[in-house]
Amino acid sequence: MAYDVEICLGDHVLERGDTLENDMVQGRLYGKAGAPVIVIPGGISASRFIADERPSGAQTGDNWWSELVYAGGPIDLNYYQVLGLDLAPCGANAKRHLTITTHDQARRLSALLTYLNIDKVHTIIGTSYGGMVALAFAALYPDKLEKMCVLGASHRPFPMGVGVRGIQRRIIEFACECGRPEDGLKLARQLAMTTYRSAEEFSGRFDAEPIEGNPNGFDVGNYLQACGEKYPDAMPVERFMALSQSIDLHRIDPAKITTPTLLIATNSDQLAPPSEIKALHRALAGPSEMVVIESIFGHDSFLKECEILGPLLANSISRVCRAA
Repeated sequence: MAYDVEICLGDHVLERGDTLENDMVQGRLYGKAGAPVIVIPGGISASRFIADERPSGAQTGDNWWSELVYAGGPIDLNYYQVLGLDLAPCGANAKRHLTITTHDQARRLSALLTYLNIDKVHTIIGTSYGGMVALAFAALYPDKLEKMCVLGASHRPFPMGVGVRGIQRRIIEFACECGRPEDGLKLARQLAMTTYRSAEEFSGRFDAEPIEGNPNGFDVGNYLQACGEKYPDAMPVERFMALSQSIDLHRIDPAKITTPTLLIATNSDQLAPPSEIKALHRALAGPSEMVVIESIFGHDSFLKECEILGPLLANSISRVCRAA
């Protein structure tokens, strides 16, 4: 069972002074009605469609965690409801220049939970940017949350990531000045993919040899180009810029977080390396556990290493309570 829910927040001012106009917060609920709720905010390319077939006309990123969220699975829809949501900016706001923070995203989530009469979330599982949103939610609303799992995110952005994302945004700005914004977004996506994965994976996957008949083409380059080509269909340029900047603006005081937390890091993650996750682990006010998984998939391990992550998440969720 899955169905969409939404609430209109109207016009409201964001933390940095911009206004979301006629803001519609859209979520999708899966699982057993009345069961404890698990909220799963995803990365900047993810949507509220976590675990069902892609609806007609829906965007890339749909069905993005169905290997972990299903009846009888690690995140078991026989025992829990799962709530996914579309992070702002959405709709017409996705084509405006906006500055939005992870605190803004957390407030939108809180409004959606209030609308659904959900007083307390059993667990929030945040991945990548969604992990930053989860941390912001825990800092703002400690009484609304029993447990938290954070994958590939910390209380602050890693400086190397900030540097690379700054280059991505400047590429897009230059492309916009040239009247080719989508080409800029394609190039930014190509650069992003080199940080989502690891050098080890690229070395095992590609030969870096010239393509026959095209001395300027290489197998790894063709792969990255293909990643860039399909990306503009998923996201307007302005939305990418807003979410990229939002990552770099992310700052959370770990001393404000008392929620029991599982932190999952990946040894090859270039954007949220274990050293950053360890710093968060040490600074959290509440009880926390940190696990480092071994993977060649870098930051994208939360999408690729479901066999490793499944038992970790299932165990963490069940430690809080097992729904009857």
